[in-house]
Amino acid sequence: MAVPSPSVEATSPTLSTATPERLSYEGVVAGTLGALTIALWFFLIDLFQGRPLYTPTVLASALLYGEVNTALESSLALRLTVGFTFVHWLVFTALGGFAAWMLSIAERNANLGFGVLLLFAFMEVGFLATVAVFAQTVFQALAWQMVLIGNLLATAVMGFYFWRRHAHMEMYP
Repeated sequence: MAVPSPSVEATSPTLSTATPERLSYEGVVAGTLGALTIALWFFLIDLFQGRPLYTPTVLASALLYGEVNTALESSLALRLTVGFTFVHWLVFTALGGFAAWMLSIAERNANLGFGVLLLFAFMEVGFLATVAVFAQTVFQALAWQMVLIGNLLATAVMGFYFWRRHAHMEMYP
């Protein structure tokens, strides 16, 4: 009579079905939610300061020209804002896809879950450090605290979405 080993646990078929379609879907949805959250955050800040779309214009000019240029004509500023918003969405969907992939791995091994959380904390710090070192003009034009809060809000929204999608996931330190 064979007795199953106590260290071997059966996994539910739904836990191990990390299909490319599911990961892509989760990545796009989570990334879109994160991008919308941070875009709305900065739109509201810019609106309250009386300069709508200031933040995406600053970020687009810094990304494309290597310097912050807020004295752009309105049609160019609008084109830059639309282009930057699309690039921003692409980056967030890539991050969402990466997060979905990491969570699919952590679902199969609960010991990796806390590592996933630490990885995203390090990525946030790394992002802020990179901007501080290589794009100081951005932090001169935008308060780093507002960037941090916006990123934390986007992370919280994305995290809530993933938590709802992976409510069964266990995580060990």
